[in-house]
Amino acid sequence: MKRMTCQDLGGPCELVHSGETADEVIVAQDAHLKEREKAGDLAHQPARDDMKGRWRRPRKSLGWYNDVKKRFAELPDAPA
Repeated sequence: MKRMTCQDLGGPCELVHSGETADEVIVAQDAHLKEREKAGDLAHQPARDDMKGRWRRPRKSLGWYNDVKKRFAELPDAPA
C-alpha cells in the first residue's frame, strides 16, 4: 500500500489517498475532487477541471498519467 496526497496529484489539500496501484490512487483523487466540487469548494475546482479534461482526452494526458505512475512506483510502501 502506498500513499499520495491530493496535492501530490495536483490538488490543493493534504488529504491522503492510499492504494496498491497508481490507478487506485488516481480514481480516489477523482472521487475526492468530485465530492469537493459538489460541496462548492472553489479551491479544488481547477484540479477538478484538469481531471475532467484528462478523462476526456486520455491520449493527450499520458504525460501526467505516466508521471504519476512513476512517482507512485518510487514511493516506499506505507507502514501498516
